[in-house]
Amino acid sequence: MDPETALEFVKHGAALLLLDVPQYTLLGIDTQMFTVGPAFKGIKMIPPGPHFVYYSSSSRSGKEFSPITGFFIHAGPSEVIVRQWDQQEERLVKVSEEEEERFSQAVKSLEFDRHLGPYNLSQYGEWKRLSNYLTKNVIDRIEPIGGEITVATESVMVKNSPKTAMEKALEEQLRTSKFSASASVDKSRKRGCYYTKIPHVIKCKGMNGEELTSLNLDKTELLESILMKDYGGSEDLLIGELQFAYIAFLMGQSLEAFLQWKALVSLILGCTEAPFHTRSQLFIKFIKVMYYQLKYGLQKDREETNGAAVGVSTLLDESWFSADSFLHRLCKDFILLVQDASVVDGDLLTWKIILSCVGHLRERLIRCPSM
Repeated sequence: MDPETALEFVKHGAALLLLDVPQYTLLGIDTQMFTVGPAFKGIKMIPPGPHFVYYSSSSRSGKEFSPITGFFIHAGPSEVIVRQWDQQEERLVKVSEEEEERFSQAVKSLEFDRHLGPYNLSQYGEWKRLSNYLTKNVIDRIEPIGGEITVATESVMVKNSPKTAMEKALEEQLRTSKFSASASVDKSRKRGCYYTKIPHVIKCKGMNGEELTSLNLDKTELLESILMKDYGGSEDLLIGELQFAYIAFLMGQSLEAFLQWKALVSLILGCTEAPFHTRSQLFIKFIKVMYYQLKYGLQKDREETNGAAVGVSTLLDESWFSADSFLHRLCKDFILLVQDASVVDGDLLTWKIILSCVGHLRERLIRCPSM
């Protein structure tokens, strides 16, 4: 990149100023992760739009890491977002409006420029595919009070949720190999995200057993009810929440987010009438989004900057496609549903080919039809 182009990105891209972050802290933005060095003070040249920032503080030995904490931002052109490290609480906090204005001017005057690492624009396309429905409205609707998402606050929230063997293993993976910082989380920060409630089983008064069985076998009516009641009829808001939950789960390692992602996937893939009659366009959007989520999550050769993968677990593996996993069952049933349908939307038929590629992603990512 030539100096003039780089300067344009510096001036018109957003910047994230992160003050006093300890060396060796793991810090990520979107699909990029870094190990903090002694001169690091943030990230510049960030494309405007939604982003997810996440970090994990290190022990003195650099071998143990706290649970990841993350938060969403929606950056405007040339906007400067400022956070400062609170040494006592070991987390990033907001600064006063006066300080934020002062630091923003300093960043725009390039006073911090040599301490700001550039956003890797070569990975931006991948992030866009994971967040193309993630609007400011979606973030504002769902994010917790204070904005922080971390598994360290979720033990009470998810304790009573039903779990398969795979999910129990995931929970154990998220909660082990963490040093004592997780035990000292302030109770006032134990607030969850405002996810849409998705019932596991449909119960309606006045319905006989046969009608209830039919409703639970085909979740089209439930999907329609939730779309109208909770999303104002907006399919994009629902898909946006699916992306929010996936990002908070995979990058923020939030168990609550995983359970919401699972609930939304189960709701959508549990429909047999909606794909072909009432909500074909929703399913086209969903399959594209789902494909890119699994493609990203199952990459085994993904490289983090400066070896930052140390201390961060890989949450998606082959167990997600074992015969007893919910994802394997739902994907298999949906593919069979599309194959057996007599009349299918043309685009949906194209994208069922992509969904069928999911099984091969375990071995090696393959090329599917471009969009």
